[in-house]
Formats: sequence, structure tokens, C-alpha cells
Amino acid sequence: MLKGNGRPASPCRRELLLGLAAAPFAAWAVNDPTAGLLRWGSGEFRRFGFLVYEASLWAGDDPLRPPLALQLTYRRNIAGTAIAEASIKEIRQFGLVDEATLTRWGGLMAELFPDVRPGDAIVGEYRQEVAIFHHNGRLLGRVDEAGFARAFFAIWLDARTSAPGLRAALLKRGDGRG
Repeated sequence: MLKGNGRPASPCRRELLLGLAAAPFAAWAVNDPTAGLLRWGSGEFRRFGFLVYEASLWAGDDPLRPPLALQLTYRRNIAGTAIAEASIKEIRQFGLVDEATLTRWGGLMAELFPDVRPGDAIVGEYRQEVAIFHHNGRLLGRVDEAGFARAFFAIWLDARTSAPGLRAALLKRGDGRG
């Protein structure tokens, strides 16, 4: 690499320039919630015959254990508070926690989840003892409670889910195995 004066750039300067050029790509790779995970299945969630969202699952060798990432791509306008309320309704059916905890979790989700429009995607990451959420590629926030993370992802992955067809579709391996 030549400097403006025709002399070669120093090795330190060259490393700095290459590092700066690669920075946007490195930032994306670090923030990709599916990085290092295998593509599993995908399916649709419908309510009263209307397509609400499409879901896709990425996980390690066991899609029922963290780490995993679940992407919901919305096909309707939905308020973030409605997403939080529906999530609490689904978690309640499992009987895992008391009403006070459900109320607290509902408040956390209502603050965290944005209103969505058709084409918007929310990705939930289930890492060991934490749930991390992204909206259209940007970090929304995290809930550092193992019980919350377990209960939240149970909405789609627990055998008692209210959407067993979607669960079955998510648990199919993307490579045809599973």
C-alpha cells in the first residue's frame, strides 16, 4: 500500500486501515444471533385463519436447549403491548410461575417489544440463563432470568404449546434430518 507521497504505508497504519474497513462486517457478525447455530425448521402461526407471523429456529444439536435463536417475521401490524400480553397468556398455561412473576415479566416485555409492521422481525436468543431480543437487526435488550428465558421459549418449544403444528415444523432439521 502506498502513502499519498508514494512511499509504502507502515505496517501499523496498514493494519489500522484494514481493521477500519472490516469493522462494519465484524460488528454484524458479532450481533448476528444465529451465528454458530444450525438452521432447523420454520413454519407459520395463524390466528382465525390470518397469517400472524412466520417463525424460524436456529439451534445447536438439540433444538430444545440453549443456545438457540427464534425469529418471528410479522405479517400484520401488532402493538408491542399486545405481543407481551399474548406471551404472558401462553406462559400462564404452563403453570411454571405465580401471577406476581407473570405480571412483572409482562411489564418487562411491554417495555422491550416494539410495535411491529408487516416484514418486521424480532429474534429472540436463548443463551444460558438469559433471553436477548433483536428487532430488525438491532438489539432491543435482554432479560437476565433463567426462569423467564425457559418460560418464554416454551411458548413455541414445549410439548404443551398451543401451536403443536408450528412446534413440529420448527423442530425439523433444515437439512431434512430430524
